[in-house]
Amino acid sequence: MAYTINKTDGTALTTITDGTSDNTTSLVLFGKSFSGFGEGLNENLVKLLENAASTSAPTAPLKGELWFDTTTNQLKVYNGTSFEPTGGAKTSSSTPTNASAGDLWHDSTNDQLYVYTGSAFLLVGPVYTSGQQLSGWKIETLTSSGGNKVVSSMYAGNTRVAILSLATFTPSVTQTGFASIKAGITLNSTLGAVFEGSSTQAATLDTSDTTNASSPGETLQGGANFLRSNAADTTTGALTIDTDSGIIVGDAQELTVTVTSNNVTVAQTSQDKDLKFTVNDGGVTKTPLQLTGADGGVDITGDVTITGNLTISGSYDKSSVDVSTYTDTFIEVNAGQASDVDGGLIVEQASGVEARIFWDTSEQYWAAGKTGALNQVITIADATDDGGANHSKVLKATSAGGLTMDSVTLVAVGDPITSSTSATEKKLATISQVQKSLKLWGGSTISDDSSNSIAGNRYVETSAPSSGQGSNGDLWFVREA
Repeated sequence: MAYTINKTDGTALTTITDGTSDNTTSLVLFGKSFSGFGEGLNENLVKLLENAASTSAPTAPLKGELWFDTTTNQLKVYNGTSFEPTGGAKTSSSTPTNASAGDLWHDSTNDQLYVYTGSAFLLVGPVYTSGQQLSGWKIETLTSSGGNKVVSSMYAGNTRVAILSLATFTPSVTQTGFASIKAGITLNSTLGAVFEGSSTQAATLDTSDTTNASSPGETLQGGANFLRSNAADTTTGALTIDTDSGIIVGDAQELTVTVTSNNVTVAQTSQDKDLKFTVNDGGVTKTPLQLTGADGGVDITGDVTITGNLTISGSYDKSSVDVSTYTDTFIEVNAGQASDVDGGLIVEQASGVEARIFWDTSEQYWAAGKTGALNQVITIADATDDGGANHSKVLKATSAGGLTMDSVTLVAVGDPITSSTSATEKKLATISQVQKSLKLWGGSTISDDSSNSIAGNRYVETSAPSSGQGSNGDLWFVREA
C-alpha cells in the first residue's frame, strides 16, 4: 500500500509506493518494505542533527528547513526562496546578498556595523573606517580642580581638533593643545586652527597678535571698533594699504592709485573722462586743476606760481590777446639743446602767413620777414664806410659824413635836360647827360658837332674857343682837362 506524505500545514508533499524511496526533499523518504531502510533512516537523522552542515545548501529544501553554512559558519533557514541567517551579525568584506530586514553585517574591511533596513544596509557605527581612524565627536570626561567635566571632543584622523564644553575650566591632566578650556568651543592651539566661514555676531575680537598664538591674547576690541566694508565709516588712526595694488574708488572703479617699482600712478580709468582737483574758495567750489580725458591736456584756472625752473618741450600756445610781461633781463630759448637749432619770435596772422624774427643758426645771422620772404637783419657791425675796400658790405657814413665807393650805378636815369622836359624831370641824370645838357644850355637844340664849329651849339670844352667859332651871345665853359 502506497504512503502519502503530508507537510505540517496538511498539504500533500509526495506519494511513495511500496519498496521504493523518494528524493522530493533533501531527506530520503522510504516506501513499505524498502530494502536499505535502516541506513537511509540513520543518515536522515544525522542530517537533522547537523542541520545539513555543508558548503552548499541542501537540494529541494522545504520552507523552514535549517542549514548550517560551513563557509560562513552561520545557521540559515529556508524562507521558501533562499537560505537566510537565523540571527547574529554576518562578518564579511563585501555586502551580503539576500539580506532580510534587521540583519546585521560586520564590514570586516572597515570594522563598521551595518543593519539591513529591508532595502539597503544602513551604517550603525562607527562613522569612520578603521583606515580613517577616530574622526567625529567623542564624549569624554576630563578632571579639573572643580570636579569632573563632561565634554564633547571633535576628532579628525585620531587628532583632537576642538572641545565643546558647558563650562570654563583648566584640566587637571595635561591635554595637548588645550591648556584652558572655555565655555563653548575651544580649538587646539597647536594646530593653528581657526574658524572659517561666516559669523553673524562677534562680541569681541583678539587684536593682540598678527599670528595664531599658542595662548589667547588679552587685548580684545569690540566689534564696533572695526571699519565696515558696506557702509560709510570713520577711523581715527592712519590707514595703510600695504600692497602695490593700491586703492580703487568708484562704482565703475574709475579712480585707482597703484605702485609699480616704487613709482606711484593716480589714474582715471574711464574713457575720455576728466580727473579734477577742486578747492573751496570762500564758499565757492573751484577747479584750479583739471586733467582732461578727451584730449589728454591739463587745464589750469587761476594764477600759477613756479619757484623752480619751467621747461617746455612742446609749443607754447597763448590764445588770449593780453600782453604777456616778463621781468627777466633776458628770455632764453633753446637752452639745453644737444645741437644748435633756429630760435626766435613768430607772429601768427589771420591769413595764415607768419611774421618772424629769428637767429638763423646755419647762416649765423639774424633774419626777419614773412613766410617765404626772410632776409638778413643788418646790424651796425655788418656795415662799413669804405665800400671800396669792403665790397658787398652795407655802407654807412663816417662821423664826418664821408662815404667811399668804387663806383655808382644809377638805375633811375632821367632824360637830358631840355626845354620840354627840364621843368618836370625828377630822375637823376648821368654825368654824360649833364655834360650834354650843359652843351645845349642857352642855345637851340641841334645835332651835336664834335668839331664845335657850328654856331649856336653851346659847348663845355677843356680849351678856349678858337676864332670864328660861335655867334654873338654864345656862352662857353672851359673845364679842367
